[in-house]
Amino acid sequence: MTSDSRQDPAAAALKLTDRPKPAPTGSERELVVRKFIAEAAKLLAGLHCENMVVLDVRGLSDLTDYILIATGTSDRQIKGVAGQVTDLALEHGLDRFGSERDDDSTWLVLDYVDTIVHLFEPTARAHYDIEMLWGDAPKIDWRKEAGGQ
Repeated sequence: MTSDSRQDPAAAALKLTDRPKPAPTGSERELVVRKFIAEAAKLLAGLHCENMVVLDVRGLSDLTDYILIATGTSDRQIKGVAGQVTDLALEHGLDRFGSERDDDSTWLVLDYVDTIVHLFEPTARAHYDIEMLWGDAPKIDWRKEAGGQ
């Protein structure tokens, strides 16, 4: 075996620790998802997003369990925030299933299967009015779940 074909044990250990957590399952997944939602809403608040709303759509939607809606101030902020939410999801072992945005970057959606995150500029949020579409969904107090703000 040549020195080129050997792997440095320290480098191998580092690669193992750099990997995201494995995806949780069952009731553990529910706890992880709830924690992720609360932390994501708190993160968005800390990044100057406004009017965070978390809707519990379990039993109302076949696509997801929770919807997190927030308002950003610009397309640049919304894109930056989306990257940080994705990083947070990976820390929790949640993979992004997909994402989509409109042509003007006034709306961006991140799909984590159990949770869908919508980031809007104010006029786009008023136009799509997702809270009205899911008006019968209970709201979750993300501040309480995140341990206050």
